[in-house]
Amino acid sequence: MTISPIEVSQFGLGNQPVRAPKQAMDGEMFMHLLVTQLANQDPSSPMDTNDMIAQTTQLASMEKLNMLSATQDVSLAIQQRTAVSSLLGHQITSGGKDPVTGVVTAVSFAGIDPIVTVDGKQIPYSHIVSIGAISPEATPPEDTGDQSPDPEPEPEIALL
Repeated sequence: MTISPIEVSQFGLGNQPVRAPKQAMDGEMFMHLLVTQLANQDPSSPMDTNDMIAQTTQLASMEKLNMLSATQDVSLAIQQRTAVSSLLGHQITSGGKDPVTGVVTAVSFAGIDPIVTVDGKQIPYSHIVSIGAISPEATPPEDTGDQSPDPEPEPEIALL
């Protein structure tokens, strides 16, 4: 009688996903380390309470820094949207091997980098090298249809 060798896949261990290590320190990881440290400490020489308070303070500081970073990211995005939106109707010039100069007619925030539209061409906001006012030659004068000068207003007469 032949006995086949035992394989790892017979016990369900062969197809487990490989766990990727965390690349960022977060509150969950910090708490896991603190609990592991407390569980494995020497009972005859327990962890000093000052050290525990210091570690807890470090955790709170780390969480506040993460919140501050997220707030700054949102603030930057709002400032960038405001800056790009203010380009509507302004003349810009893009950099690169084929520079484009023209008036911004549309702005898009669909991607990561805002996109401005000039003469039907889409240009990333980061490629803009200069911004200027529209030159008077570039804009045609408005036609009001009336070429006569405005009549002078009649003087008002006060009645007593």
